[in-house]
Amino acid sequence: MNINFDYRIPTRLIFGAGKLEELKNIKLPGKKALIVISSGTSMKKYGYLERVQKLLSQNGAESVVFDKILPNPIRSHVMEGAAMANAQNCDFVIGLGGGSSIDSAKSIAIMAKNPGDYWDYINGGTGKGKPVTQGVLPIVAITTTAGTGTEADPWTVISHEEKEEKIGFGTDETFPTVSIIDPELMLSIPPHLTAYQGFDAFFHAAEGYIANIATPLSDAYALKSIELISHSLAIAVKDGKNIEARTDIALANTLSGLVESTSSCTSEHSMEHAMSAFHHALPHGAGLIMLSEAYFTYFKSICPDRLATMAKIMGQEESADGFVKGLLKMQKDCNVQNLKMSDFGIKEEELPSLAKNSHETMKGLYGMDRKTLSVEDTLSIMKKAYK
Repeated sequence: MNINFDYRIPTRLIFGAGKLEELKNIKLPGKKALIVISSGTSMKKYGYLERVQKLLSQNGAESVVFDKILPNPIRSHVMEGAAMANAQNCDFVIGLGGGSSIDSAKSIAIMAKNPGDYWDYINGGTGKGKPVTQGVLPIVAITTTAGTGTEADPWTVISHEEKEEKIGFGTDETFPTVSIIDPELMLSIPPHLTAYQGFDAFFHAAEGYIANIATPLSDAYALKSIELISHSLAIAVKDGKNIEARTDIALANTLSGLVESTSSCTSEHSMEHAMSAFHHALPHGAGLIMLSEAYFTYFKSICPDRLATMAKIMGQEESADGFVKGLLKMQKDCNVQNLKMSDFGIKEEELPSLAKNSHETMKGLYGMDRKTLSVEDTLSIMKKAYK
C-alpha cells in the first residue's frame, strides 16, 4: 500500500465537562479579545457570554463583544467585525457559540490584519484568490454546539450575500490556537438543532472517509466519530440533559474536525452550500440530511467497501446497502426523516441553477470525490433528493 500524508494540527484541544473554567488559567494569545457571538439570545440567556468575560478578566484579559453573526454568516459582518477589532485594539479573537460564530471569528481574524475585502482572498466563485500575506490574529474557539468540528480545523464558511455564493476558506494560520470543548455548554440545544448539528458532524466524517485523499489517520478519526454518533445522537436528541450522550457527540464532532484537517469533505457539501447560499433559513445540517440518501446511494457502486465498513461500525449489515439503511434508521430515530427542500422554499425548477452554482463556487470538493461528478450528475442527485 502506498501511503502518504502530511500531518500538522497546531490547536490545543481542552475537552471535557466543566472545562470552560480552564479559560481563567490557560496562557492566552493576547490581552484584549474580540468575542464573536451570534445575533441570537442564547449566549446571553444561558450566561455563557458573562462567564467567558469573567474568566477572561480573571486571566488578566479585557474583552469587547461583536454580536451580529447569522446562522449562515455573511461577508459584510466579517468586515464589520474586523473593523471593530482594529478600532478596539483587540489582539486576539474568540469565537463563542456554534460553527457560524467560530467560522466568523476565523474570517474576522484574517481581515483584521489584511487589506481589502474578504472576498479578495476567496478561492472559487467571484473570489480573487489573493494570498493572505499579513498574518492572522490568534483565534480561540469555545464551542457550544456539536456540528461543524471547526474547533479542530482551519476552515471557515462564509456567504457573500449579494453574489449568493457560500464558500469555504482557510489557511494554516486559521487553526485556533486553543479550543475549549465543554459538553455542559451543549445541554440547552433543542432537539431539532441537536439532530441537524449531529448529522453535520456525521457527514464530515463519512465524506472524509470516502474522499480520495483519506489517510489511515483520517480513517481512524472518521470511524470513531461515526461510531459515537450512530450510538448516541438519537439519545441526545431525545434527552438533551444526558451528559454522557452529549459528551459522545461533542467528541464525535471534534473528531470530525480532525477528519477535516486530515482528509476533506466531498461534493455533498458543495451541493448543500449552494442550497443555503440561496435559502439562508436552511440549516446546513438539514440540507445535508435532505441530500444524503440520494448522494450515498449514488456512491454505493463507486466505493462499496468504504460504505460497507461504515455500515459495520453503525451496527448494520457490512455492505453498501447496509450503510444507506443505517443512515435512514438514524434519521428516523432522530425524527428528521421527513425533511423536505420545499419546506425551506426550494423549488424544483431551481435545481439546475443550484447544481451549476455548486460547481462554480465549491469546485474543489468535487475534486475530492472518487468519481468526478458532472453538473448533470449533481443535478440528478438533487432531483432524486427533492421533496
